[in-house]
Amino acid sequence: MFTGIVEELGSVRSRRGGRFVFDATLVVEDAKAGDSIAVNGCCLTVVDIGDGCWAADVVDESLARTNLGDLVPGDRVNLERPLRLGDRLGGHLVQGHVDGVGEILAAAPELEVSTPPDLRPYIVEKGSITVDGCSLTVVKPLPHSFTVAVIPHTAEVTTLGRKGPGQRVNLEVDMIAKYVESLLEAREQ
Repeated sequence: MFTGIVEELGSVRSRRGGRFVFDATLVVEDAKAGDSIAVNGCCLTVVDIGDGCWAADVVDESLARTNLGDLVPGDRVNLERPLRLGDRLGGHLVQGHVDGVGEILAAAPELEVSTPPDLRPYIVEKGSITVDGCSLTVVKPLPHSFTVAVIPHTAEVTTLGRKGPGQRVNLEVDMIAKYVESLLEAREQ
């Protein structure tokens, strides 16, 4: 479980097929093999730790369902360690399970992102959404997209201030909305 509060802006050191090595300092301080680290909002398992870096194996399913397959050495990535019991929940509850990929239509600070049709019902005004691992508040849901306001601090310490139109971003909608929908569907049966 994550919060969507990016802890570190890392980068891709190397990639061979599904094996990624990420440059990082903060998120590897207390990490060990088997731990989870979210990369652009996608929960990955640490398989190796080196000096100022860590490695993860990304399966074809994750490469196909996220923007991780777009990454090349030198690309910047948003990194977050999992939430510990007793930590502050500064963002919202984030699973690190990417629901879909959107495309940036307008860059920050008034970020507009296209929405896959199956995710549109979960995007509501003032609701939470995770964009490339960043917990954000929806400003306006639109017929085929949504907008969020990216404050200068977030633009500076995440990839969102560096991305522009045409670039793909990982999206995770609010998990509570998905559970509510599932419960309502079960009652209707």
